[in-house]
Amino acid sequence: MPSATITLDPAFTVAPVNRRTFGTFVEHMGRCVYTGIYEPGHATADEDGFRKDVLELTRELGVSVVRYPGGNFVSGYRWEDGVGPRPERPRRLDLAWHSVETNEFGLDEFARWCAKAGVEPMMAINLGTRGVQEALDLQEYANHPGGTALSDLREQHGASPYGITLWCLGNELDGPWQIGHKTAAEYGRVAAETARAMRMIEPGLELVACGSSSSRMPTFGSWEQTVLRETYDFVDYISCHAYYGNDDGDTASFLGSAVNMDRFIDAVTATADAVGAERKSSKKIDISFDEWNVWYGERSRRTDEDSDGWAVAPRRIEDEYNVTDAVVVGNLLISLLRHSDRVGVACLAQLANVIAPIMTERGGPAWRQPTFHPFAITSRLAAGQVLRVETDSPTVSTAKYGDITAVDAVATYDDGTLAVFLVNRSTEGPIEVTVDVGRAGVHTIAEALSIHDADGLATNSADHPDRVTPQAADAKLVDGRLTVSLPAVSWAAVSLTG
Repeated sequence: MPSATITLDPAFTVAPVNRRTFGTFVEHMGRCVYTGIYEPGHATADEDGFRKDVLELTRELGVSVVRYPGGNFVSGYRWEDGVGPRPERPRRLDLAWHSVETNEFGLDEFARWCAKAGVEPMMAINLGTRGVQEALDLQEYANHPGGTALSDLREQHGASPYGITLWCLGNELDGPWQIGHKTAAEYGRVAAETARAMRMIEPGLELVACGSSSSRMPTFGSWEQTVLRETYDFVDYISCHAYYGNDDGDTASFLGSAVNMDRFIDAVTATADAVGAERKSSKKIDISFDEWNVWYGERSRRTDEDSDGWAVAPRRIEDEYNVTDAVVVGNLLISLLRHSDRVGVACLAQLANVIAPIMTERGGPAWRQPTFHPFAITSRLAAGQVLRVETDSPTVSTAKYGDITAVDAVATYDDGTLAVFLVNRSTEGPIEVTVDVGRAGVHTIAEALSIHDADGLATNSADHPDRVTPQAADAKLVDGRLTVSLPAVSWAAVSLTG
């Protein structure tokens, strides 16, 4: 059996584990909101119409922050449509997803849902068709304590200040598909004006400027540079968005997707630091990786709900994920964790039904997709400090990324508890991984879990919700050496204590 070795030491750290790494994304797209997190009349619905089965799964997933309401949707959104008495809310055409938006669920409902789910809201602002004044109006309604027209309106709607501190200044405005598409200079100017004005009300806000919608965009790099030259003094983060799939059947490259994520993060931080050096600034701009996931353009599930007409909450990109997808998601989380020194926020897109870890049916059950499990386990076990990890591994040849290590890993250490996250990106067979944990002072394996299957295409469904679940990993600890046997195309997590 091929072997790999991993060396780590709690004295050598990257950064603290950031709980915001485990964020997700709720967009008014398809069935993410309607029949996803919100379905009045469902057997589990609470007094607000929130599906309690989905709330429970959201807590189990370990979600820390949720970005809302988009996504492409936000670039044409009027936030005031989604507050106040529901019978008075207007129905609108949503140009982003060719749907009808009822606005039955809006800001007021989202804030209540976040409180029940125990997550932090991350609010996106429409800088596509709107601008500075509308952003300030939303901020006043959401956060101001009272005594003004919009804060008093919120109180009339029965709500205390929402206290939202994390805001996205638009979404993917580099994309020609975007409502209100802008050049980098146009966007950078309005983002800087908006950020400056918002800070006049609340200086302590955390603000995210739009980076490129993909590293494949022809303007990637130059977009970040231009935008940050305008916004550097007023924002805290620049966004990254990336989706990975295996539509072309290149499984080796698909399994190496985290290599692309690593390079993407490194390129954006280098660009941000170059702008900082230009400005002779000691400030660092971090990354909000607020859209990431596996997404199959050719394999997304659609039904006859989806048509050329304007429907309410039609099915959109409801990917059915398999074991291989779950392994890739687990590896992408490894990449995000090892960049914890610069990635301050990350959001798996999306939470329910739309390329999501949680699936539901109208009036029916909710279940976990295979991708649910590595996210939930990593969120639960990763704590303390992210450690620097040195890996010596066999390599895998890929068409997109060249030769890459078959084994990828990251570890965290928290007050005598070590968590090691591992992936075998090879399709050829198992690899035995030995981890020197002697310096961590751990003597007992508390938990060892793995995601793998002889059928890499195995999925979960409403009828078979537990076809793919975590299994016991083959792990042993002897004299300060942890040995883990990783099957081909597998992800594993091992927690050890003193």
